[in-house]
Amino acid sequence: MKLLRHGPAGAEKPGILHEDGTVRDLSAIVSDIGGDVLSDAGLAKIRAADPARLPIVTGARLGPCVAGTGKFICIGLNYSDHAAETGATVPPEPIIFMKATSAIVGPNDPIIIPRTSEKTDWEVELAVIIGKKAKYVTEADAMDYVAGYAVTNDVSERAFQTERSGQWTKGKSCDNFGQIGPWLVTRDEVADPQDLPMWLTVNGKKMQDGSTRTMVYGVKYLVSYLSQFMTLHPGDVISTGTPPGVGLGMKPPQYLKAGDVVELGIEGLGQQRQDVIAD
Repeated sequence: MKLLRHGPAGAEKPGILHEDGTVRDLSAIVSDIGGDVLSDAGLAKIRAADPARLPIVTGARLGPCVAGTGKFICIGLNYSDHAAETGATVPPEPIIFMKATSAIVGPNDPIIIPRTSEKTDWEVELAVIIGKKAKYVTEADAMDYVAGYAVTNDVSERAFQTERSGQWTKGKSCDNFGQIGPWLVTRDEVADPQDLPMWLTVNGKKMQDGSTRTMVYGVKYLVSYLSQFMTLHPGDVISTGTPPGVGLGMKPPQYLKAGDVVELGIEGLGQQRQDVIAD
């Protein structure tokens, strides 16, 4: 299933993408796409409904595809080819940092360049959405705790991230730095999360053209690894890293400016489009 949330920011309603390409409202079936709805039982309830009988939604904004995210966990330098382009070495264990949940917006909401920003960058990433409480999970059982997957743009301000002292969080958490969607694709529809082509363009020019095949630490490992340090809850998002082609890695580096258009996608998970605007 391809689950989504539609409507104005802060007032989104649950929905599903029907096989005929229309968006159907799920409000009569579930209250939102979050919490217990992300469990196997909750998803089975949606799966039992007939989308053809649900109301068609037209012209609505798409919001972030998951509600109630308590933790937005990001993994740094998790693609061997991306680490190489930035001059970094592959870490012996996953690099974990947090993106503030206030950065989360819909897939086509704009990228807002913060005041004083000089180096706002792009990063197409595979997001893993947790479906049930996970603590001390084994790698063998890890996929049982995954509700599904989505596209995310881990927008980053590189000067804030690496030149302003401290940790990476302040370069990752600005408003509108976390587009998620267009939909949450349930795990049964993704045969292998480690074999997904992904891409990103700026003003129509291909910048990133990679695959989850080059991830250093895969989805199973990450879910298990993170659950050793913190309990994962339904709706938590794990953004698993980016392939090469970010602005930071170019010679000379290239960053976003107001008026740019960013488009990105992952095979089977949909596409995003963002106008870049100044705050």
